Amino acid sequence: MFSLEGRTALVTGSARGLGLEIACALAAHGARVVVNGRNPEAVASAAHVVRKRGGMVDELPFDVSDPDQVMRAMQELDRRHGRLDILVNNVGMRDRRGIFEFALDDVRRVLDVNLVAPFLLCREAARRMIDQGGAGRIINITSIAGPISNLRDAAYTSAKGGLASLTRALAAELGSHGITVNGVAPGFFATETNAAVVADPEVEQHLRRRTSLGRWGRPVEIGGAVVFLASDAASYVTGEIIAVDGGYLSHF
Repeated sequence: MFSLEGRTALVTGSARGLGLEIACALAAHGARVVVNGRNPEAVASAAHVVRKRGGMVDELPFDVSDPDQVMRAMQELDRRHGRLDILVNNVGMRDRRGIFEFALDDVRRVLDVNLVAPFLLCREAARRMIDQGGAGRIINITSIAGPISNLRDAAYTSAKGGLASLTRALAAELGSHGITVNGVAPGFFATETNAAVVADPEVEQHLRRRTSLGRWGRPVEIGGAVVFLASDAASYVTGEIIAVDGGYLSHF
């Protein structure tokens, strides 16, 4: 039921962190995974990790926020693999500032990376999935910073909330083609990017009080939800956002 044998998956932002764990999880269930990032050396290193764990992997470095690079990359993916069955939009950027500290170009940059780039990738993936006869899977990595918010995070929260809305809108638009569109909303994960925050005892105490499980998420724990949504087990699931947050949204 959870086998992804014979399917090709593109995971953006998979050179490290949650994206790399998602790529490894999909590969462990049989998918041929295309790892992505802006830095070719980092992408090659990620591919080595996937390969070392026994997965089939390819490398496709490009900047998701550059439409020309996206279009060239998708054409290259066509040339190499001839199909795309699973798209995971994982790339994200955060800029924690108050609204009076932002120049509008900075806001546009956050929206471009977190919302406009996934829109373009979803559209290009959907074209290919429709040409293949449908049954594709699109999975957007949103955030719990969408349904909830905090100080000095308006640009990111707006972008991730928009990505969740885009997920539902595309589920409605693409369902007739047999394409499901869902999201995964991570909570607090102890990634290398968050290393400084992970080491902060006040944040750890906050998570003990604020989450049902009382701890940080481990990066490896993100993959299961994505594998489920990518597999036949979720064939009748679309337009949903699954929070993988240790109970943060439900605990107060």
